[in-house]
Amino acid sequence: MKEFQPRASDPRRSNDRSVKSAAQLPKALFVVGPTASGKSDLALAIAERLGGAIINADSMQLYRELHIITARPSAVDEARAPHLLYGVRPAAEAASVAWWRVAALNAMDEARAAGRLPIICGGTGMYCAALTQGIAAIPPIPLPAREEARRLLAEEGAAALHARLAAEDPASAARLHPSDSQRLARAWEVWRGTGRGIAAWQAEASAAPAPWGLAAILLDPPRAELRAAIAQRWAAMIEAGAVAEVRALLAQGLDPSLPAMRAHGVPELSAMLAGKLTADEASARAILATGQYTKRQATWFRHHELAAPERTYIINTRFKDLTQFSESKVAKFFAFLDFTR
Repeated sequence: MKEFQPRASDPRRSNDRSVKSAAQLPKALFVVGPTASGKSDLALAIAERLGGAIINADSMQLYRELHIITARPSAVDEARAPHLLYGVRPAAEAASVAWWRVAALNAMDEARAAGRLPIICGGTGMYCAALTQGIAAIPPIPLPAREEARRLLAEEGAAALHARLAAEDPASAARLHPSDSQRLARAWEVWRGTGRGIAAWQAEASAAPAPWGLAAILLDPPRAELRAAIAQRWAAMIEAGAVAEVRALLAQGLDPSLPAMRAHGVPELSAMLAGKLTADEASARAILATGQYTKRQATWFRHHELAAPERTYIINTRFKDLTQFSESKVAKFFAFLDFTR
């Protein structure tokens, strides 16, 4: 655990809240970072120490059918501290950022009413930004535009859809990775359905930043640590029954464009169950795809402030438990968290 060093402030990413005004607001904490960095374990350790409630900010852990394949907290973990917004939606119903923001704010209020510190834990940067920056009031998208986006994605693939978007709405395309099929489809349908790019809508956010005094802990382990952790976690998920979980998901006959159908590991195990990949090939591809995703996650969190620099703590190693650090470092860490009192 590194010594606390305030992150350099960038006025372009300011959330327009002074330290003084933040001190007058109810307190909440982000625990964020890439997949397999130890966020859930750290959030649980903090929740037990400070009396917190953990609120899910992982877009895939929302779906009730995806327990093993998304490494959702276990029943034992959930018994140690309240966990909110885990497994709360069926895979057949796609969750939106707007839906999550409302649900998260309600969960934060629920935690506060119970005398607990809200701890927002996850790796979906857009969800976190919806709290700190607000979101745009994009009007309802006409069905033909939605259907066109899904058709193009299915027929041409994500990279081709990204190229189409770049030609029509370069500002939005520049924000998206060519393989991010869900957000590419959303960007295309917004452009086609409203005549304006999603980047333009987002520049006019209508929902204000959440009225909370926010602090953040960013886990940012070295790539080698993450790669090893991803491989270990994949092996554990396979042993715990991930294949059976994906088989049950496929039995529902859901639209393959739904977010839950594209969760890391689901496409690879689906291909294996269809006889298109061997078990070893599916594992290798899933581990590689997850590793590539963690790189994008880490980059996003390094370049987006979720709290003022003096209220952001960075841990440059994968978290396992508090015993991996010296007593003095643990004491300094919880001294940083004294903002909750």
